[in-house]
Amino acid sequence: MTAGAGRPASVHALVVDDEPALVRAVAGYLQRDGFTVTTAADGETALRAARAHEPDVVVLDLMLPGIDGIEVCRTLRTFTDAYVIMLTARADEVDKLIGLSVGADDYLTKPFSPRELVARIRTMLRRPRTATGGARDESVHRFGALTIDPVGREVRLGERVVDLTRTEFDLLAELAARPRQAFTRRQLIDAVWGGDWVGDEHLVDIHLGHTRRKLGDDPADPRYIRTVRGVGYRMGAG
Repeated sequence: MTAGAGRPASVHALVVDDEPALVRAVAGYLQRDGFTVTTAADGETALRAARAHEPDVVVLDLMLPGIDGIEVCRTLRTFTDAYVIMLTARADEVDKLIGLSVGADDYLTKPFSPRELVARIRTMLRRPRTATGGARDESVHRFGALTIDPVGREVRLGERVVDLTRTEFDLLAELAARPRQAFTRRQLIDAVWGGDWVGDEHLVDIHLGHTRRKLGDDPADPRYIRTVRGVGYRMGAG
């Protein structure tokens, strides 16, 4: 179903969970905050809704009847770049890592406060698209065969386009804009998620790990994303 908030809403959220009480609570908070909300109780309905309504953000439960949240997220990434927040009933790191590996941007473990979820979504939607501490750097960045185009939001390895999620692209572009700077996790979070984001800073490691795999970048002998021991990450080998 689709519901409005009684005033124009520019952001559309899809909430997917098979717990009716949780869906009502989350949808209610989002609607009061000005979102248009569509809900679904299973994976197949969620995918149909995502294609029909083109949401800006998807709140997606991991354990769904029929197609589970992992498969839903993987399929979503074939046709939408909507932000995805995964919900899990278990504090199992494997669940979190698997969810993020198929393109989720963040996760929350149940039980959680709907107010916290709305705050996370708002923070995500406010993500700056600029380099840290300065004006927007619109130049194309090149590192050997790797080309990063911030304006076109495109990454290429030679002639091949590399398919990155929004979060993966934003992190890579942030590193590329200042290749001599070693970034801490917190600096990258402030730049990509926003300064008021609260959560597990190791999300940075997970997303950069996926980015490295897509780039064929060996952490032990990096060409592009270098780990700076005791600090964080910077761009460029050596």
